[in-house]
Amino acid sequence: MAKIVTAGVAVVDFVYFLDEMPRLAEKYRARDAAITGGGGAANAAVAVARLGGTALLASRLGDEQVADMIMAGLAEEGVDCSLVRRFAGCRSSFSSVFIDQAGERQIVNFRDPALPMNSDWLEAALPDDFDAALADTRWPDGAEALMRAARDRGLPGVLDAEAPTREAEAALRLASHIAFSAQGLRDWAGHSDLVRALADIAAETGVFVCVTDGENGVRWRHGGDQGSEPAYRITPVDTLGAGDIWHGAFALRLGEGAEPPEAIRFANAVAAIKCTRSDGRAGYPTRAETESFIKEAHPCS
Repeated sequence: MAKIVTAGVAVVDFVYFLDEMPRLAEKYRARDAAITGGGGAANAAVAVARLGGTALLASRLGDEQVADMIMAGLAEEGVDCSLVRRFAGCRSSFSSVFIDQAGERQIVNFRDPALPMNSDWLEAALPDDFDAALADTRWPDGAEALMRAARDRGLPGVLDAEAPTREAEAALRLASHIAFSAQGLRDWAGHSDLVRALADIAAETGVFVCVTDGENGVRWRHGGDQGSEPAYRITPVDTLGAGDIWHGAFALRLGEGAEPPEAIRFANAVAAIKCTRSDGRAGYPTRAETESFIKEAHPCS
């Protein structure tokens, strides 16, 4: 069983399902709603645990009711939170999430600027025996510390490169695998040509880089090699968290020894299944569900 350490944000999401996205400064009534855990690193850790791995989360929280909700939700999912720090007098992060009938989402997030960013404590607290690391760009100092620890140990260090990417430049230079969202890669490059941007970042870093692009699948480059893996043909219901758990699944398979293209195919399946479900973390697939899906599903052309 591979052990994956994730570092980044953990939040509570207040999710509202609407017929269409709000456009005016008026009152709107949701047709359904839910309160669920969220945050890139936290969601990835839950995905790792659901898929049969051992998940450890390093994150920063306040010391209030929202933090209690976050910790309780992660404990229920089997995530080891011994690397989570809580800071007195600070508030944890939370979001309002609107999801329309097409499954697209809009997120408004709060982060307490008083929450300490430093990660001096993290490297000393890390276990010696983990198999891969994954960090999001929402906590740049933590991402840098975890990517350095993975590099020092000769382990896969995956950076979930979401905008604003330049704030996590140090972590980007230490990662062995950089997985951009399309928005993240456009932010890094300053233009919208994803093919050219991917070639540029591959040449600049010399490591494995890829970009996830929804139904367009995943493009990747490493040295002189390049390729793509298609998305799976589905009818999306709720895309919330799909990118986060894609990264968790990708890191897990790398930690298990899979080559990156195989890890991408697995992660594509995990994210696709989630997009067909609207019940938050309860919709994250198990290993058996994912393997069955891969055998039966059809890739997009």
